Amino acid sequence: QTTIPQQELDLVEYIKQLTTRHIPSNRRMVRNFASSVAQNPCSDTWITRFLHRHRNQLTSQWTTGMDSNCHNAESGYKYKLYFDLLQQKVAEYEIEPEHMYNMDEKGEVLGTV
Repeated sequence: QTTIPQQELDLVEYIKQLTTRHIPSNRRMVRNFASSVAQNPCSDTWITRFLHRHRNQLTSQWTTGMDSNCHNAESGYKYKLYFDLLQQKVAEYEIEPEHMYNMDEKGEVLGTV
């Protein structure tokens, strides 16, 4: 039986917290987190082994592609209206940039079991 370093357990908890806050992690994010903690770059194989070691706490899945109805509904005019309204709300509620994030990334998503 191998011991899991505390830093790995902390990384698992951090990923779980992000997922709870609806900020799913992908492999690149996990690599960045781990590299930051280790103060050395982590390889893709390390990430794969990490996910395997913690498969009971973390699960991975591919996100689905864009629905054809959404794709067909794309409109530059609607996007402009949306972002104008968004900008108005950000200004109205004085939302700071550090409280904004992108939730439209595609790729492998990590979450909790």
